[in-house]
Amino acid sequence: MAAAKGHNHGHGPMEYRFCPRCGGRLEKRMVKVGEPERLVCQSCSFIFYLDPKVVAGTLFTIDKRVVLLRRGVEPGIGRWVFPGGYVDRGESVQDAAVRETKEESRLDIRLGSLLGVYSYPRSPNVIVVYAAEVIGGELDAGDESVEAGTFEATEIPWKELAFPSTREALKDYIRLYLSAKME
Repeated sequence: MAAAKGHNHGHGPMEYRFCPRCGGRLEKRMVKVGEPERLVCQSCSFIFYLDPKVVAGTLFTIDKRVVLLRRGVEPGIGRWVFPGGYVDRGESVQDAAVRETKEESRLDIRLGSLLGVYSYPRSPNVIVVYAAEVIGGELDAGDESVEAGTFEATEIPWKELAFPSTREALKDYIRLYLSAKME
């Protein structure tokens, strides 16, 4: 197993030291010109690629009010986000968006169009966000959430949002879906 140094809770860089194949020591090496250094096993030459993690999320309204959740876990504990979470290996991004929304908000949703894909330098996460509509359930704080709320576009707690992707996706959602409804 690859050993990791430090706690990152799935966000941010980790330092792997051992090869997951043979247990040999990993070192950073230039494998191909023009690409970043990679972790390579000193014993078996296995290249340990640090692939991104895919996150699936949704944005939607109840009574023309945007649904947001207050996080109960790090990173971003106590801050507001849209429902979302990691895509499991072998799971479609769409299925993960529906599953995570149900787990975190207790709502059943139907996905609409792709709202956007958000990624940032030095972050391992690629965040895929869909517009959605509620088709069942009762809004309540579920897994990893301590509070569920709905907000008019003018009431969104912009200074209390957890991540840059939360802010950017909300701005896109308001521009594409709510501005026409507010006119």
